[in-house]
Amino acid sequence: MSKIIPARMTAQLDGDFVVFLIGMRVNKLWKFWKWLPVASAMPRMLIELAKQPELGLMHARTVFGFPNILVIQYWRSFHQLHAYASDRSLAHLPAWREFNRKIASNGDVGIWHETYLVNAGAHESVYNNMPLWGLAAAGGWWPRKDRARAPRDACAKAMVRISPLSSRSR
Repeated sequence: MSKIIPARMTAQLDGDFVVFLIGMRVNKLWKFWKWLPVASAMPRMLIELAKQPELGLMHARTVFGFPNILVIQYWRSFHQLHAYASDRSLAHLPAWREFNRKIASNGDVGIWHETYLVNAGAHESVYNNMPLWGLAAAGGWWPRKDRARAPRDACAKAMVRISPLSSRSR
């Protein structure tokens, strides 16, 4: 079991980065020959990425909640994420092509992803009585001393760069 840090901590990661959420959903449990290959493809990719840190993956964590599997990934850049996804010599592109050949949109297995581009300093995190986790595992962490101002200040700086939603018509 991972060591619990009995303190209030925050993540430290210099520069821009990408949070990439990717997952699958077993829609038809009895069609294990359809979803098992999809479920087994991601561990192969994560092993490949762990062996080649220059590809840009900083950290990944898999979360199981049947019928869903989620992988939270932290990448150094969108360019590196896209380069990995589209490289024919690496594990992702052949797996993606195989999925489209065997399953596509037949409803047996759901797949999805979300990509978030995070500007330097435009994030906030708190870990209390936790092992190394999330963004802190991707970059590093240190004690959180100013409990009241730090989250507000970090997010306020980020909001200056974002146009408000209220200016859009809904």
